[in-house]
Amino acid sequence: MTAVVDTLSDGAVVAKRNLIKIKRVPELLVFTTIQPIMFILLFAYVFGSAIDLDGIDYREFLIAGIFAQTVVFGATFTGAGIADDMQKGIIDRFRSLPMSRSSVLIGRTSSDIALNALSITVMSLTGLLVGWRIRESFLEAVAGFALLLLFAYAISWIMAYVGLLVPTPEVVQNASFVLLFPATFIANTFVPTDNFPSVLRTIADWNPVSTLTQATRELFGNTSPALPAPEAWPMQNPVVYTLLWVAGILLVFVPLATWQYKRAAST
Repeated sequence: MTAVVDTLSDGAVVAKRNLIKIKRVPELLVFTTIQPIMFILLFAYVFGSAIDLDGIDYREFLIAGIFAQTVVFGATFTGAGIADDMQKGIIDRFRSLPMSRSSVLIGRTSSDIALNALSITVMSLTGLLVGWRIRESFLEAVAGFALLLLFAYAISWIMAYVGLLVPTPEVVQNASFVLLFPATFIANTFVPTDNFPSVLRTIADWNPVSTLTQATRELFGNTSPALPAPEAWPMQNPVVYTLLWVAGILLVFVPLATWQYKRAAST
C-alpha cells in the first residue's frame, strides 16, 4: 500500500513538472487551443454548407466528432513529451532519483489530461458560438466529457509506449499521424457511415473512435430519430464498447509501457 501511495505521489510531482513546462512554452498552449477552433469553423462553415442531415443540424452532429478527433490526436503530446525527455537525458536524471519508475509515465499521462480538458473547453465554447447545444441533462453531459477524457487517457498510454520506442519527438508525430489519421476519418466523426462502402462501413462501425463519437452524441442529445438506426452491436451500445476498449488498452499498454520504460532507462 505504501508503494502505491509513493508511486502516486511521485507521479503527481512529475505531472506538476510537465504542467509547469507547458506554462514555459506558451506556443504549445496556443496551438493546442487554435487547432480545435480551426477544425470547428472549417467543417461547420465550409463543409457543413454542403452536408444535409435529416432531422438534425450538421453543426450539432459535427461537434462530438471534432471532440473525439481532437482528444485522440491530443494524446500524441504524451509520446512526443517522453521522446523529448529521452532525447535530452531527462529520463536519465529521473533514474538517479529515489522514485518509482512507473511514476514518470503516470505523471506524463496524467498531466496531458489537462491539455485535453483545455481543448475540450475551448471547443465547447466555440461550438456554442456556432450553434451547438447540449440537449440532455447535466449529468449526462458530464458523463460525455468524462468519457472523452478517459478514452484520451487510454490512448496516451499507447503514445507513451511509442515515445519510448522512437528516437525523436518528430518521429512520434509522424508515426502517430499515420496511425491516428485513418482511425479518426474511417469513422462517423464527420458524416454518417450508412453511405460508406460495405467494407469501410464495417470497419467504421467497429472503430472505437466511432463509438466514442456516437456515445458522446447520445449523451449530449445530438442525435435524431430521422438518422438511420445503427445495425452493428458496437454502435448500438457505444458507451459499453468504448469502455471495453479503454479497459483493454490500459490492461495491455500500462504494463507494456512500464516495461519498455525500465528497459529504455537501463540502456
